[in-house]
Amino acid sequence: MLIRRGFAVRILDFRERRESILETIRSANPMLVGFSLIFQYYVPQFHALAAYLRDNGIACHFCAGGHYPSLRYEQVLRDVPELDSVVRFEGEITLAELMQRFAEGRDWHDVTGIAYRDGDRSIANEPRPLIADLDELPFPARPLESALTVLGRKASPILASRGCCRDCSFCSIRQFYGQVPGKKVRTRNPAKVVQEMRALYEENGVSIFLFQDDDFPVWGPFGRRWIAQFIDSLQEQGLYGKAIWKISCRSDEVEPELFARLRDAGLYVVYLGIESGNEAGLRVLNKQLRLDDSLRAIRILKDLDLSFNYGFMLFDPSSTFDSVRENTAYLRQITADGGVPAVFCRMLPYAATPIEHQLAREGRLRGSVHNPDYHFLDPRLNSYFEALNNLAGPWMNGSDALSTQLSYAWQEFWALRRLFPPMAGSQEYEHSLRSVTQHCNDYLLNLVEEVSQVFEGGQGRPSSSAKVQADSRGFSERLLNTRNAFVARSQQAILAVLEAGAGAGCGTDRQAAADVMTGNAATLEEEAACR
Repeated sequence: MLIRRGFAVRILDFRERRESILETIRSANPMLVGFSLIFQYYVPQFHALAAYLRDNGIACHFCAGGHYPSLRYEQVLRDVPELDSVVRFEGEITLAELMQRFAEGRDWHDVTGIAYRDGDRSIANEPRPLIADLDELPFPARPLESALTVLGRKASPILASRGCCRDCSFCSIRQFYGQVPGKKVRTRNPAKVVQEMRALYEENGVSIFLFQDDDFPVWGPFGRRWIAQFIDSLQEQGLYGKAIWKISCRSDEVEPELFARLRDAGLYVVYLGIESGNEAGLRVLNKQLRLDDSLRAIRILKDLDLSFNYGFMLFDPSSTFDSVRENTAYLRQITADGGVPAVFCRMLPYAATPIEHQLAREGRLRGSVHNPDYHFLDPRLNSYFEALNNLAGPWMNGSDALSTQLSYAWQEFWALRRLFPPMAGSQEYEHSLRSVTQHCNDYLLNLVEEVSQVFEGGQGRPSSSAKVQADSRGFSERLLNTRNAFVARSQQAILAVLEAGAGAGCGTDRQAAADVMTGNAATLEEEAACR
């Protein structure tokens, strides 16, 4: 939107060295620096960067946007005094209007949709209604996404819709879209979505699309009509069978006939928000699902030869040792064949969510504003979770974690199956990958049960952190050796396909693929960091 209105825009990665960010901003001499902040956990880092920029002479207008600043603007303005304003909720039009005021030298304090500081007070102007027609927005600028590759095939995030019609107790999406006027769920014209995909395919060489929709439009009669038009547009634009894509949806939205059509059109991975393996947990999280819904969805996806990954909260505020056992058994059921790694987390009380309000009312909310937490009703669970997190946290968290490596290996394998011709030895590689994943899953879930027995019944002692880390390194080495051996054997065939694709006008990153396969970047950790 800013570019459409004639403004020059630079997008920087927050993870860059702050000295590099400072130098870029100094060179650009902008009217405004914006900070995109989704979760409250990142406020201290953003505050440190904003303070560093101010201390080094950057005096222009600073603003923040995203879920957390929108929902807790007073807190953000108090915690980050370097900020001049907060752009609340959907920001495209508000930010463009704010910039126009600066360009014209006019006062900006009455811009609809912002909040700002006035002395000791925080003032929020009238909220701007949600954008009624998403198709009126220009395609987003994507200067930072060229690094997203899978074996030389470029990937890009994309959106087909905004909002979610559900109200899970742990999620801030409904709060973000529900506090301002407008339709809470809006869907783009499927032909426009495919036009954007076609532009990315032709101009940037993107053939893997990662839909970031909170709930991809597959729900109900509307979803079926939308999907039919989407598939027709893929065929008209010549992308049917040439590009693959990942979506997120609810388990009760997975239907065999519909997803078979999606698979044939390019769908290759489905993310499911499973979240709990016991009925009480589903009620606490307000998932409005049954346990059988997710099991049925997974069976359908496997029958259709589609990959899936998932979110799962082993712990929530209602957890007991019994519920953790039920969750662990459920995880074993959905990961038993080794086609997906076992992963889990603890539910976190995000700002302004129903579960945060409930915990506050019950006097159970703990921690700080930027790192909220809660105590379990059974004090033994607090010790259990802490011990398990110390042991299994490094296994699952971070770009170099074993579960991340496993997830990326599977993502890479499924992309290879869909975007490349059959490779010699691919069935043997899939079998080996499943074997590694099965062993990792068994180890992790056995660890969950082992530590549970220690803290519930006082039986024995848990494995040492040193042993778990050593075993994790062993699994990681086995995985990387298996993966790298297969890719090395397939190197010439993969590079030949990339060469042919480049010659046909489909841009590919041949050097990135060659680097990964020849050892210059031959670790899944480094590739996963670009996910």
